[in-house]
Amino acid sequence: MRSTRLAAATVAAAAFAVAVGAASASMMHPVLGAKLAGMGEHGVVNFQSDAAKGQLCWTFDLMTTGVTGASIRDASGMVVAKLGPTYKTKSCTMVDKMALDQIESKPGSYRVWVDTKGHPGDLRGTLFAGMAHMSTT
Repeated sequence: MRSTRLAAATVAAAAFAVAVGAASASMMHPVLGAKLAGMGEHGVVNFQSDAAKGQLCWTFDLMTTGVTGASIRDASGMVVAKLGPTYKTKSCTMVDKMALDQIESKPGSYRVWVDTKGHPGDLRGTLFAGMAHMSTT
């Protein structure tokens, strides 16, 4: 009788662990986007994140020139992920796995900053789950 209860408790604990893991995974958003705007300019950026590998890839579609760099920042403006040593329209970089986990689980807590000559953070936009598309209006 005791072994039956122990087996049932073990099965229940395993089922709970699987359910919690599935819920956590469903809250992760490996495809992220942001609509960017500032100083009369606009654009979008889309990300593909792989927190397990610590890799973040992006594609920018900007209507501005003179871009010098880009980053993802938290609510206080601290850099969480620098998007390469120099600006590239499309590329990948390695980012701390814990930082990517946080970005994937709560994208709305982070902003993308695009720096241009003379204007750090010229274009900004809040991350969201899903792809961003350029407005046609």
